[in-house]
Formats: sequence, structure tokens, C-alpha cells
Amino acid sequence: MSQTIKPRSSEELRQAVEWALGEGVTLDVRGEGSKLGLGKQMRCDQVLDLSGISGIVDYAPEELVVTLRAGTPMREVEALLAQRNQMLAFEPPDLGPLLGQAPGQGTLVGAVMGNLAGSRRLSAGAARDHLLGFSGVNGRGEAFKSGGRVMKNVTGYDLSKVLAGSWGTLAVLDEVSVKVLPAPDQTATLMLLGLDDAAGVRAMCAAMGSPHEVSGAAHLPGRTALRLEGVAPSVEARLKGLRELMADAGAKMEELGTLESRTFWCEVRDVAPLKAAPDAVVWKISCPPTEGPAILTRIKTERPEARAFYDWSGGLIWLALPPSDDADHRIVRGALGATGGHATLIRAPEAVRVAVPVFQPQSAALIALAARVKESFDPKALFNPGRMG
Repeated sequence: MSQTIKPRSSEELRQAVEWALGEGVTLDVRGEGSKLGLGKQMRCDQVLDLSGISGIVDYAPEELVVTLRAGTPMREVEALLAQRNQMLAFEPPDLGPLLGQAPGQGTLVGAVMGNLAGSRRLSAGAARDHLLGFSGVNGRGEAFKSGGRVMKNVTGYDLSKVLAGSWGTLAVLDEVSVKVLPAPDQTATLMLLGLDDAAGVRAMCAAMGSPHEVSGAAHLPGRTALRLEGVAPSVEARLKGLRELMADAGAKMEELGTLESRTFWCEVRDVAPLKAAPDAVVWKISCPPTEGPAILTRIKTERPEARAFYDWSGGLIWLALPPSDDADHRIVRGALGATGGHATLIRAPEAVRVAVPVFQPQSAALIALAARVKESFDPKALFNPGRMG
């Protein structure tokens, strides 16, 4: 069983990495461990537990920025922001329950390292777009910093874009600063009932292309949801215009108020519609929105039992398939064709994740580029070795 190293400060973290480098020890980097089941199974010598480096460093509500340590739980950050009616606009999902963990776990840094975002990604961007600055330690044992506490246009490498989505394989962060935004006073959701997948995607794309500032567009079987947020008069006016725009969609319309809307979109964000089958294999497919229905049709031709729903106006498909030895990865990725999309295996037993590519296979050029980036940050492969295959 792996032993655990639990630093309590940035300096102890640097010393731990320096020691691991000198001893040739690999590190399983984790905060609260809510996403351990995502990615390839790792075989590490030691666990590097960041939960001891926790707490809010600085919160400036008037400047819309919060700075916190790496092990700070997401629930603490969200509770702090709620006191000032502010939010993390990229809606980081809670994937813990989907992966067999308790709800409400996970850290903000973990969400950033996975570049995770909910339905508002369409209008607010991904996690990496809200990362203002950070400090950490690379695989050479060197402490480094990037960015700051304000948005700036600078020359040089944008390390936020490099580290976000690296799943802890390049560096260990000890502190981050992220942008926050005011929470909306009111939320309304226009629900279109009875549309099939193709019609639902057309409706979502029309809504996103309209001037009504739709902040979320999702399609579940028989329901197409369009979200509006802001101050009450604006939401009411935009809702009226959106209803008029959707009048020819051929669907019955219903409206959800603020509380119902927040509950619904939290469920979409956290992939709750696919949690009913705990043994199902779960895929996350990113694709051009208009290609989604055709991709899902090709998958269902081979696997009629497939269940799915769409987010990001059709650009994201959450897919559940019956258990299998290979997660049907050839069927799923084969259905993408030449769309330029990619599929990530989010949930599957360990034996399956060992046997098949979890992340979308890359071209030779991207593999070479990723290798050079890895060499720059972590040449001895200390951090989360093998997680990304």
C-alpha cells in the first residue's frame, strides 16, 4: 500500500517534490480524491495529499477575484462566494457521485486541472478561462509562478492553458487565483417538450444564435431546456422574445422559475440523468453541435440500449452504455467519423480503463508536442504517471 505525504505549506510541498525527485519516487497527486476513478489506473509509490494546504488566502469581492490554496474544498469556496452573491461562472461539476464518491467533495484546483465546466461554458468559457494566476512546483523540484490576480494581456506562454486539463501530470499547484462573477438575481428556463434529438439541437442552436443571451442549452429525451439569467426585467423580456422565436418549433412550452431552474441545471451539470444505472459505462463526447444527433444515431445502431443527453447546445453528449469488456470504445470513437470530435471514457471498471484508451487517441504530431511539454515540466514522470495513458 502506498504511503502518504501530506505537506502543510508551500515550502513543505517543494521539499516533498525535491525528495521524490532525488529518490525516484512517483507521486499520486490528489486533493479530496473525488475523481480518482477518472483516467487510467496509476501505480504510484506515494500519495501526495494536498488537503493540508488549504484555506482562502484573499477574497476581494469588489475586484471579482478569490485566491485560495490547492486543498481548499469546492464547497468552502462556493459557500464563501454565496455570502456576497457571487459565483464561479464556469459551473464546475460535482462528478463525485457519478464516480462512486460522496457528493460535495472535490477541490477547485481539481476542477481546474481537469478543465471541467458545466452548462454555462457556452457563455462564460471553461475553467482555464477563469484562472488568473497560480503558483506551484514542477517535476524538477522548482517553485514557479504564473499570472496574477487580474486579467492582463501579456507576451510569453499562457501556462494556464497548458496546465488546465493536464490532470495533475505536469506540476503540483499550491495556490490559485480565479475570476468570480455576480450571481444572477433571477433564472428562468424555457422548456420545449416533445422534440426529437435533431429538432432539439436545431432549437438550441437557434436560441444560442439569437440576441436573447441564453446561458445554457441542454436536450434530454423529450425535453429541450433553454436558460436565461440576469435581473428580473431583463429575464422577463428575453423570455418573451425566446418564446416568440421558438413558436415554430412545434413543441409545447413550459417555464421553470428560479428555484426549479437552479435544481434542474445542477442535475445537468453533475450528469445526474445518467446516475440511475450505477454499472453503466459513461462517455463524454465533444463534437460540433449539429453533428451530435448523427453521432448518437450511429452509436444506437450498434447499441440500441444506449442512453444519452446533450449539453452545450449539442456540443457535448453524455452517453451511458451497458457494461462491456472494452466499453465499446471502437463503436463510440468510430461514430465520430471525421467530425473532429473526441470521446473521453469517464466511468468504467478499472480493468476496462487499463485495456482501452480513456482519452481520445492523439495524432503523431500532438503526441510529439505533448511529450515535449511533459519533458519541460516533469521529465522524470513524477506526477500521476500513466493517468492520461
